[in-house]
Amino acid sequence: MTHVASNPALMGMTRPAGGLRLWPTYLVALLCVALISLPNLIDPMMRYDDFPALMAEPAGFWEKTLHEGRWVNYLWHERGFVTPSWLNFAIYQMLWALFAASLAVAAVGRHGQPLFTGILALMVVLAPSALLISLWFNTLLPGLALVSLYAWLGTWMRAGTHRGLLPPFVVVTFMAYTTYPLLLLAVCLVRSENRSVRDLVGLLGLFIVSFAAAVLCVYTINLVVHGVFGVPLADWREATPAHDVAGVVANLSLVQQSITGFLISTSFGFTSVAFIHMGLLCLATVVLLRRAPTEAAYLHAGLWIGMALVVVQILKMGAPAPPRGFAFAWVFYALMIVRAAQLLKAQGGIGGRLVQNAVLLMIGGYIVFTFQQYASYRPWQQETRALAAVVAKGDIPVTIIGDVLQLPSAQKALINNPLGLEFRMDQLTGQRITLCDTPTCDAAQSGAVFHVTDKGLLKR
Repeated sequence: MTHVASNPALMGMTRPAGGLRLWPTYLVALLCVALISLPNLIDPMMRYDDFPALMAEPAGFWEKTLHEGRWVNYLWHERGFVTPSWLNFAIYQMLWALFAASLAVAAVGRHGQPLFTGILALMVVLAPSALLISLWFNTLLPGLALVSLYAWLGTWMRAGTHRGLLPPFVVVTFMAYTTYPLLLLAVCLVRSENRSVRDLVGLLGLFIVSFAAAVLCVYTINLVVHGVFGVPLADWREATPAHDVAGVVANLSLVQQSITGFLISTSFGFTSVAFIHMGLLCLATVVLLRRAPTEAAYLHAGLWIGMALVVVQILKMGAPAPPRGFAFAWVFYALMIVRAAQLLKAQGGIGGRLVQNAVLLMIGGYIVFTFQQYASYRPWQQETRALAAVVAKGDIPVTIIGDVLQLPSAQKALINNPLGLEFRMDQLTGQRITLCDTPTCDAAQSGAVFHVTDKGLLKR
Protein backbone atom coordinates (compact mmCIF):
# COMPACT_ATOMS: atom_id res chain seq x y z
CA MET A 1 0.00 0.00 0.00
CA THR A 2 1.50 3.31 -1.04
CA HIS A 3 0.82 6.82 0.16
CA VAL A 4 -1.89 8.59 -1.85
CA ALA A 5 -1.07 11.99 -3.22
CA SER A 6 -2.48 14.62 -0.92
CA ASN A 7 -4.45 16.64 -3.46
CA PRO A 8 -7.07 18.18 -1.17
CA ALA A 9 -9.75 18.12 -3.83
CA LEU A 10 -9.36 14.37 -4.26
CA MET A 11 -8.15 13.19 -0.93
CA GLY A 12 -10.76 14.73 1.28
CA MET A 13 -10.18 13.13 4.65
CA THR A 14 -6.78 14.60 5.51
CA ARG A 15 -6.89 18.16 6.85
CA PRO A 16 -8.41 19.86 9.85
CA ALA A 17 -11.09 22.26 8.70
CA GLY A 18 -11.28 24.71 11.58
CA GLY A 19 -14.27 26.58 12.89
CA LEU A 20 -15.20 28.28 9.61
CA ARG A 21 -16.63 25.06 8.20
CA LEU A 22 -17.72 23.51 11.49
CA TRP A 23 -20.47 25.90 12.52
CA PRO A 24 -22.47 25.87 9.26
CA THR A 25 -22.20 22.06 9.27
CA TYR A 26 -23.19 21.94 12.93
CA LEU A 27 -26.25 24.05 12.17
CA VAL A 28 -27.31 21.57 9.48
CA ALA A 29 -26.82 18.62 11.84
CA LEU A 30 -28.59 20.45 14.66
CA LEU A 31 -31.61 21.29 12.53
CA CYS A 32 -31.84 17.65 11.46
CA VAL A 33 -31.60 16.28 14.99
CA ALA A 34 -34.16 18.84 16.18
CA LEU A 35 -36.56 17.80 13.41
CA ILE A 36 -36.34 14.07 14.05
CA SER A 37 -36.51 14.59 17.83
CA LEU A 38 -39.52 16.89 17.69
CA PRO A 39 -42.05 14.34 19.04
CA ASN A 40 -39.71 13.59 21.94
CA LEU A 41 -38.43 17.02 22.94
CA ILE A 42 -40.96 18.27 25.49
CA ASP A 43 -41.40 15.01 27.42
CA PRO A 44 -38.60 12.68 26.28
CA MET A 45 -38.90 8.93 26.52
CA MET A 46 -36.36 7.09 28.67
CA ARG A 47 -35.79 3.48 29.65
CA TYR A 48 -36.42 2.37 33.22
CA ASP A 49 -32.72 2.09 34.13
CA ASP A 50 -32.07 5.65 32.96
CA PHE A 51 -34.22 7.17 35.70
CA PRO A 52 -31.52 6.98 38.42
CA ALA A 53 -29.32 9.22 36.26
CA LEU A 54 -32.17 11.69 35.81
CA MET A 55 -32.81 11.82 39.55
CA ALA A 56 -29.08 11.81 40.45
CA GLU A 57 -29.49 8.66 42.57
CA PRO A 58 -26.14 6.79 42.56
CA ALA A 59 -27.57 3.87 44.55
CA GLY A 60 -29.71 2.96 41.54
CA PHE A 61 -26.63 2.65 39.35
CA TRP A 62 -24.13 1.15 41.79
CA GLU A 63 -24.42 -2.46 40.65
CA LYS A 64 -23.62 -1.44 37.07
CA THR A 65 -20.17 -0.37 38.16
CA LEU A 66 -19.49 -4.04 38.83
CA HIS A 67 -21.48 -5.62 36.00
CA GLU A 68 -20.68 -3.05 33.29
CA GLY A 69 -17.68 -1.08 34.57
CA ARG A 70 -19.25 2.32 33.84
CA TRP A 71 -17.49 4.35 36.47
CA VAL A 72 -17.72 7.66 34.59
CA ASN A 73 -21.49 7.30 34.54
CA TYR A 74 -21.51 6.53 38.25
CA LEU A 75 -19.62 9.74 39.00
CA TRP A 76 -22.25 11.58 36.98
CA HIS A 77 -24.94 10.07 39.24
CA GLU A 78 -23.06 11.58 42.18
CA ARG A 79 -23.34 15.14 40.83
CA GLY A 80 -25.82 16.21 43.52
CA PHE A 81 -28.23 18.23 41.39
CA VAL A 82 -31.17 17.41 39.12
CA THR A 83 -32.00 19.00 35.77
CA PRO A 84 -35.24 18.41 33.83
CA SER A 85 -35.36 15.53 31.38
CA TRP A 86 -36.19 17.78 28.42
CA LEU A 87 -33.04 19.80 29.04
CA ASN A 88 -30.88 16.69 29.36
CA PHE A 89 -32.30 15.25 26.15
CA ALA A 90 -31.80 18.51 24.27
CA ILE A 91 -28.17 18.73 25.41
CA TYR A 92 -27.61 15.06 24.53
CA GLN A 93 -28.94 15.54 20.99
CA MET A 94 -26.92 18.73 20.59
CA LEU A 95 -23.80 16.78 21.55
CA TRP A 96 -24.58 14.03 19.04
CA ALA A 97 -25.03 16.68 16.34
CA LEU A 98 -21.69 18.20 17.36
CA PHE A 99 -19.97 14.82 17.02
CA ALA A 100 -21.55 14.27 13.59
CA ALA A 101 -20.60 17.72 12.33
CA SER A 102 -17.07 17.56 13.73
CA LEU A 103 -16.44 14.12 12.22
CA ALA A 104 -17.76 15.31 8.85
CA VAL A 105 -15.59 18.43 8.87
CA ALA A 106 -12.51 16.49 9.97
CA ALA A 107 -13.18 13.90 7.27
CA VAL A 108 -13.95 16.07 4.26
CA GLY A 109 -11.44 18.76 5.20
CA ARG A 110 -11.12 22.47 4.63
CA HIS A 111 -10.93 22.09 0.85
CA GLY A 112 -13.67 19.49 0.48
CA GLN A 113 -17.08 20.17 -1.01
CA PRO A 114 -19.57 21.65 1.50
CA LEU A 115 -22.31 19.46 0.03
CA PHE A 116 -20.56 16.26 1.04
CA THR A 117 -19.63 17.66 4.44
CA GLY A 118 -23.33 18.23 5.11
CA ILE A 119 -24.34 14.87 3.68
CA LEU A 120 -21.87 13.03 5.90
CA ALA A 121 -23.01 14.94 9.00
CA LEU A 122 -26.63 14.04 8.27
CA MET A 123 -25.77 10.37 7.69
CA VAL A 124 -24.06 10.19 11.08
CA VAL A 125 -26.84 12.05 12.89
CA LEU A 126 -29.38 9.56 11.50
CA ALA A 127 -27.53 6.45 12.70
CA PRO A 128 -30.28 4.05 13.84
CA SER A 129 -28.10 2.82 16.69
CA ALA A 130 -27.87 6.41 17.91
CA LEU A 131 -31.66 6.55 17.95
CA LEU A 132 -31.86 3.39 20.05
CA ILE A 133 -29.24 4.43 22.58
CA SER A 134 -30.64 7.94 22.94
CA LEU A 135 -33.29 6.53 25.30
CA TRP A 136 -30.53 6.42 27.94
CA PHE A 137 -29.63 10.07 27.41
CA ASN A 138 -29.45 10.95 31.09
CA THR A 139 -26.90 8.23 31.82
CA LEU A 140 -24.78 8.78 28.72
CA LEU A 141 -24.49 12.56 28.83
CA PRO A 142 -20.91 12.69 30.21
CA GLY A 143 -19.64 9.98 27.87
CA LEU A 144 -21.10 11.58 24.76
CA ALA A 145 -19.74 14.96 25.90
CA LEU A 146 -16.23 13.45 25.95
CA VAL A 147 -16.70 11.83 22.54
CA SER A 148 -17.97 15.09 21.05
CA LEU A 149 -15.12 17.02 22.65
CA TYR A 150 -12.55 14.73 21.06
CA ALA A 151 -14.25 15.05 17.66
CA TRP A 152 -14.38 18.84 17.98
CA LEU A 153 -10.68 18.95 18.85
CA GLY A 154 -10.09 17.05 15.63
CA THR A 155 -11.45 19.95 13.57
CA TRP A 156 -8.63 22.34 14.49
CA MET A 157 -5.89 20.59 16.46
CA ARG A 158 -2.74 19.28 14.79
CA ALA A 159 -3.14 15.62 13.85
CA GLY A 160 -0.15 14.46 15.91
CA THR A 161 -1.30 16.27 19.04
CA HIS A 162 -4.84 15.05 18.54
CA ARG A 163 -3.65 11.46 18.19
CA GLY A 164 -1.61 11.82 21.37
CA LEU A 165 -4.84 12.51 23.27
CA LEU A 166 -6.36 9.22 22.10
CA PRO A 167 -5.19 7.02 25.04
CA PRO A 168 -6.72 9.09 27.88
CA PHE A 169 -9.93 9.67 25.93
CA VAL A 170 -10.23 5.94 25.18
CA VAL A 171 -9.88 5.08 28.87
CA VAL A 172 -12.50 7.52 30.13
CA THR A 173 -15.04 6.96 27.32
CA PHE A 174 -14.74 3.18 27.76
CA MET A 175 -15.95 3.71 31.33
CA ALA A 176 -19.03 5.48 29.93
CA TYR A 177 -19.96 3.01 27.16
CA THR A 178 -17.92 0.12 25.84
CA THR A 179 -17.98 1.01 22.14
CA TYR A 180 -17.53 4.79 22.51
CA PRO A 181 -13.75 4.46 21.95
CA LEU A 182 -14.46 3.21 18.43
CA LEU A 183 -16.05 6.56 17.61
CA LEU A 184 -12.79 8.18 18.71
CA LEU A 185 -10.88 5.82 16.44
CA ALA A 186 -13.04 6.91 13.50
CA VAL A 187 -12.09 10.54 14.13
CA CYS A 188 -8.40 9.64 14.39
CA LEU A 189 -8.45 7.63 11.18
CA VAL A 190 -9.98 10.39 9.08
CA ARG A 191 -7.62 12.97 10.60
CA SER A 192 -4.53 10.93 9.76
CA GLU A 193 -1.97 12.68 7.56
CA ASN A 194 0.81 11.08 5.51
CA ARG A 195 -1.11 7.82 5.30
CA SER A 196 0.94 4.66 4.94
CA VAL A 197 1.06 1.07 6.16
CA ARG A 198 3.40 2.11 8.94
CA ASP A 199 1.15 4.97 10.04
CA LEU A 200 -1.96 2.76 10.02
CA VAL A 201 -0.28 -0.01 12.01
CA GLY A 202 1.01 2.55 14.48
CA LEU A 203 -2.43 4.11 14.97
CA LEU A 204 -4.17 0.76 15.34
CA GLY A 205 -1.48 -0.38 17.76
CA LEU A 206 -1.95 2.77 19.83
CA PHE A 207 -5.70 2.23 19.90
CA ILE A 208 -5.46 -1.44 20.87
CA VAL A 209 -3.01 -0.67 23.68
CA SER A 210 -5.27 2.16 24.85
CA PHE A 211 -8.32 -0.11 24.76
CA ALA A 212 -6.46 -2.79 26.70
CA ALA A 213 -5.43 -0.15 29.24
CA ALA A 214 -9.08 0.89 29.58
CA VAL A 215 -10.13 -2.70 30.27
CA LEU A 216 -7.30 -3.14 32.79
CA CYS A 217 -8.25 0.12 34.49
CA VAL A 218 -11.88 -0.97 34.91
CA TYR A 219 -10.84 -4.42 36.14
CA THR A 220 -8.48 -2.85 38.68
CA ILE A 221 -11.09 -0.43 39.98
CA ASN A 222 -13.56 -3.27 40.36
CA LEU A 223 -10.95 -5.28 42.26
CA VAL A 224 -10.28 -2.44 44.67
CA VAL A 225 -13.94 -1.47 45.16
CA HIS A 226 -15.85 -4.73 44.67
CA GLY A 227 -13.14 -7.31 45.27
CA VAL A 228 -13.65 -8.74 41.77
CA PHE A 229 -11.00 -8.49 39.05
CA GLY A 230 -13.21 -8.31 35.98
CA VAL A 231 -16.68 -7.32 34.85
CA PRO A 232 -19.04 -10.24 35.56
CA LEU A 233 -22.30 -9.89 33.68
CA ALA A 234 -25.51 -9.49 35.66
CA ASP A 235 -27.69 -12.57 36.12
CA TRP A 236 -30.54 -11.15 34.05
CA ARG A 237 -28.37 -11.35 30.94
CA GLU A 238 -28.32 -15.18 31.25
CA ALA A 239 -24.79 -15.18 29.88
CA THR A 240 -22.85 -18.34 29.04
CA PRO A 241 -19.18 -17.36 29.44
CA ALA A 242 -16.74 -19.43 27.40
CA HIS A 243 -14.07 -21.28 29.38
CA ASP A 244 -12.75 -23.43 26.54
CA VAL A 245 -12.94 -23.90 22.76
CA ALA A 246 -16.29 -25.68 23.03
CA GLY A 247 -17.72 -22.68 24.87
CA VAL A 248 -16.48 -20.34 22.15
CA VAL A 249 -18.06 -22.49 19.46
CA ALA A 250 -21.33 -22.61 21.38
CA ASN A 251 -21.41 -18.82 21.51
CA LEU A 252 -20.99 -18.40 17.75
CA SER A 253 -24.77 -18.33 17.37
CA LEU A 254 -24.83 -15.23 19.58
CA VAL A 255 -22.55 -13.46 17.10
CA GLN A 256 -24.99 -14.21 14.28
CA GLN A 257 -27.88 -13.10 16.48
CA SER A 258 -26.17 -9.81 17.31
CA ILE A 259 -25.20 -8.93 13.73
CA THR A 260 -28.62 -9.91 12.40
CA GLY A 261 -30.28 -7.78 15.06
CA PHE A 262 -28.09 -4.84 14.12
CA LEU A 263 -28.90 -5.17 10.41
CA ILE A 264 -32.63 -5.45 11.10
CA SER A 265 -32.72 -2.46 13.43
CA THR A 266 -30.53 -0.44 11.08
CA SER A 267 -33.03 -1.10 8.30
CA PHE A 268 -36.08 -0.42 10.52
CA GLY A 269 -37.24 -3.98 9.95
CA PHE A 270 -37.11 -3.88 6.14
CA THR A 271 -35.01 -6.77 4.82
CA SER A 272 -34.73 -5.16 1.39
CA VAL A 273 -33.18 -2.05 2.95
CA ALA A 274 -30.59 -4.22 4.69
CA PHE A 275 -29.57 -5.64 1.30
CA ILE A 276 -29.37 -2.11 -0.12
CA HIS A 277 -26.99 -1.14 2.68
CA MET A 278 -24.82 -4.17 2.00
CA GLY A 279 -24.81 -3.39 -1.72
CA LEU A 280 -23.82 0.24 -1.12
CA LEU A 281 -21.04 -0.85 1.23
CA CYS A 282 -19.66 -3.24 -1.40
CA LEU A 283 -19.92 -0.59 -4.12
CA ALA A 284 -18.20 2.00 -1.94
CA THR A 285 -15.43 -0.47 -1.14
CA VAL A 286 -14.80 -1.15 -4.83
CA VAL A 287 -14.70 2.57 -5.61
CA LEU A 288 -12.32 3.28 -2.74
CA LEU A 289 -10.04 0.37 -3.61
CA ARG A 290 -9.75 1.62 -7.19
CA ARG A 291 -9.43 5.35 -6.56
CA ALA A 292 -8.26 5.77 -2.97
CA PRO A 293 -6.90 2.42 -1.74
CA THR A 294 -5.16 3.91 1.27
CA GLU A 295 -8.39 5.45 2.50
CA ALA A 296 -10.14 2.12 1.95
CA ALA A 297 -7.54 0.43 4.14
CA TYR A 298 -7.90 3.01 6.92
CA LEU A 299 -11.70 2.94 7.00
CA HIS A 300 -12.05 -0.82 6.70
CA ALA A 301 -9.38 -1.31 9.34
CA GLY A 302 -11.41 0.81 11.76
CA LEU A 303 -14.65 -0.98 10.92
CA TRP A 304 -13.28 -4.48 11.31
CA ILE A 305 -11.21 -3.72 14.40
CA GLY A 306 -14.45 -2.58 15.97
CA MET A 307 -16.37 -5.63 14.79
CA ALA A 308 -13.58 -7.90 16.03
CA LEU A 309 -13.68 -6.36 19.51
CA VAL A 310 -17.45 -6.82 19.68
CA VAL A 311 -17.23 -10.41 18.44
CA VAL A 312 -14.50 -11.27 20.94
CA GLN A 313 -16.62 -9.86 23.75
CA ILE A 314 -19.66 -11.88 22.62
CA LEU A 315 -17.68 -15.10 22.35
CA LYS A 316 -15.95 -14.59 25.69
CA MET A 317 -18.88 -13.28 27.75
CA GLY A 318 -21.59 -15.39 26.14
CA ALA A 319 -24.17 -12.62 25.76
CA PRO A 320 -25.44 -10.97 22.57
CA ALA A 321 -24.50 -7.37 21.79
CA PRO A 322 -27.49 -5.01 21.45
CA PRO A 323 -27.96 -3.12 18.16
CA ARG A 324 -27.42 0.20 19.97
CA GLY A 325 -23.79 -0.80 20.54
CA PHE A 326 -23.01 -0.79 16.81
CA ALA A 327 -23.17 2.96 16.20
CA PHE A 328 -19.49 2.85 15.20
CA ALA A 329 -20.30 0.46 12.32
CA TRP A 330 -22.82 2.91 10.87
CA VAL A 331 -20.29 5.73 11.20
CA PHE A 332 -17.67 3.84 9.18
CA TYR A 333 -20.35 2.84 6.66
CA ALA A 334 -21.37 6.48 6.27
CA LEU A 335 -17.75 7.55 5.81
CA MET A 336 -17.26 4.99 3.06
CA ILE A 337 -20.37 5.61 1.00
CA VAL A 338 -20.12 9.41 1.21
CA ARG A 339 -16.43 9.30 0.30
CA ALA A 340 -17.20 7.00 -2.63
CA ALA A 341 -19.91 9.38 -3.84
CA GLN A 342 -17.46 12.28 -3.55
CA LEU A 343 -14.81 10.46 -5.59
CA LEU A 344 -17.28 9.44 -8.27
CA LYS A 345 -18.70 12.95 -8.48
CA ALA A 346 -15.20 14.40 -8.90
CA GLN A 347 -14.61 12.14 -11.91
CA GLY A 348 -17.83 13.27 -13.61
CA GLY A 349 -20.34 11.00 -15.28
CA ILE A 350 -23.62 9.57 -14.13
CA GLY A 351 -22.17 7.22 -11.49
CA GLY A 352 -21.40 9.98 -9.01
CA ARG A 353 -24.84 11.54 -9.36
CA LEU A 354 -26.56 8.18 -8.90
CA VAL A 355 -24.68 7.35 -5.70
CA GLN A 356 -25.13 10.89 -4.37
CA ASN A 357 -28.87 10.76 -5.07
CA ALA A 358 -29.12 7.33 -3.45
CA VAL A 359 -27.51 8.68 -0.29
CA LEU A 360 -29.77 11.75 -0.30
CA LEU A 361 -32.81 9.52 -0.75
CA MET A 362 -31.64 7.40 2.17
CA ILE A 363 -31.25 10.51 4.32
CA GLY A 364 -34.79 11.61 3.49
CA GLY A 365 -36.19 8.19 4.30
CA TYR A 366 -34.31 7.92 7.58
CA ILE A 367 -35.51 11.35 8.67
CA VAL A 368 -39.07 10.05 8.28
CA PHE A 369 -38.36 6.69 9.96
CA THR A 370 -36.56 8.28 12.92
CA PHE A 371 -39.29 10.87 13.40
CA GLN A 372 -41.90 8.09 13.42
CA GLN A 373 -39.88 6.06 15.91
CA TYR A 374 -39.69 8.94 18.36
CA ALA A 375 -43.41 9.57 17.78
CA SER A 376 -44.19 5.94 18.70
CA TYR A 377 -43.32 6.73 22.32
CA ARG A 378 -45.95 9.44 22.64
CA PRO A 379 -48.93 7.19 23.54
CA TRP A 380 -46.99 5.82 26.53
CA GLN A 381 -45.95 9.29 27.61
CA GLN A 382 -49.52 10.58 27.29
CA GLU A 383 -51.08 7.65 29.15
CA THR A 384 -48.59 7.88 31.98
CA ARG A 385 -49.13 11.63 32.26
CA ALA A 386 -52.88 11.01 32.61
CA LEU A 387 -52.18 8.46 35.36
CA ALA A 388 -49.84 10.93 37.04
CA ALA A 389 -52.68 13.44 37.29
CA VAL A 390 -54.43 10.97 39.61
CA VAL A 391 -51.30 9.92 41.49
CA ALA A 392 -50.31 13.55 42.07
CA LYS A 393 -53.30 14.05 44.38
CA GLY A 394 -51.23 12.21 46.95
CA ASP A 395 -54.07 11.59 49.39
CA ILE A 396 -55.35 8.36 47.83
CA PRO A 397 -53.54 5.09 47.06
CA VAL A 398 -53.26 4.16 43.39
CA THR A 399 -53.20 0.51 42.36
CA ILE A 400 -52.60 -0.96 38.90
CA ILE A 401 -54.04 -4.45 38.37
CA GLY A 402 -52.59 -6.50 35.53
CA ASP A 403 -49.36 -6.73 33.57
CA VAL A 404 -48.44 -3.19 32.52
CA LEU A 405 -46.21 -4.63 29.79
CA GLN A 406 -49.39 -5.73 28.01
CA LEU A 407 -50.67 -2.18 27.60
CA PRO A 408 -50.84 -1.25 23.90
CA SER A 409 -48.88 1.93 24.59
CA ALA A 410 -46.24 -0.05 26.50
CA GLN A 411 -45.83 -2.53 23.68
CA LYS A 412 -45.57 0.23 21.12
CA ALA A 413 -42.88 1.92 23.19
CA LEU A 414 -41.11 -1.43 23.80
CA ILE A 415 -41.38 -1.12 27.58
CA ASN A 416 -39.68 -4.24 28.96
CA ASN A 417 -39.88 -3.76 32.72
CA PRO A 418 -42.73 -2.68 35.02
CA LEU A 419 -40.24 -0.47 36.83
CA GLY A 420 -40.60 1.85 33.86
CA LEU A 421 -44.07 2.80 35.11
CA GLU A 422 -43.03 3.09 38.76
CA PHE A 423 -40.07 5.32 37.96
CA ARG A 424 -42.17 7.35 35.55
CA MET A 425 -44.65 8.13 38.32
CA ASP A 426 -41.79 9.07 40.61
CA GLN A 427 -40.48 11.41 37.92
CA LEU A 428 -43.83 13.11 37.33
CA THR A 429 -45.25 13.16 40.84
CA GLY A 430 -42.70 12.04 43.40
CA GLN A 431 -45.31 9.48 44.52
CA ARG A 432 -45.30 5.69 44.45
CA ILE A 433 -47.94 3.35 43.03
CA THR A 434 -48.81 -0.29 43.73
CA LEU A 435 -48.56 -2.87 40.95
CA CYS A 436 -50.57 -6.11 41.16
CA ASP A 437 -49.85 -8.35 38.19
CA THR A 438 -51.28 -11.65 39.50
CA PRO A 439 -54.94 -12.69 39.49
CA THR A 440 -54.90 -13.35 43.24
CA CYS A 441 -53.40 -10.03 44.32
CA ASP A 442 -55.29 -8.06 46.93
CA ALA A 443 -56.31 -4.87 45.23
CA ALA A 444 -56.82 -1.80 47.33
CA GLN A 445 -60.44 -1.48 48.43
CA SER A 446 -60.13 2.28 48.57
CA GLY A 447 -58.42 4.82 46.45
CA ALA A 448 -57.96 4.67 42.69
CA VAL A 449 -57.76 1.28 41.01
CA PHE A 450 -56.81 0.93 37.34
CA HIS A 451 -57.07 -2.25 35.28
CA VAL A 452 -54.78 -3.11 32.38
CA THR A 453 -56.91 -3.72 29.29
CA ASP A 454 -56.36 -3.90 25.55
CA LYS A 455 -57.71 -0.35 25.42
CA GLY A 456 -55.31 1.01 27.99
CA LEU A 457 -55.65 1.74 31.70
CA LEU A 458 -59.30 1.78 32.77
CA LYS A 459 -60.33 3.10 36.17
CA ARG A 460 -62.56 0.84 38.26
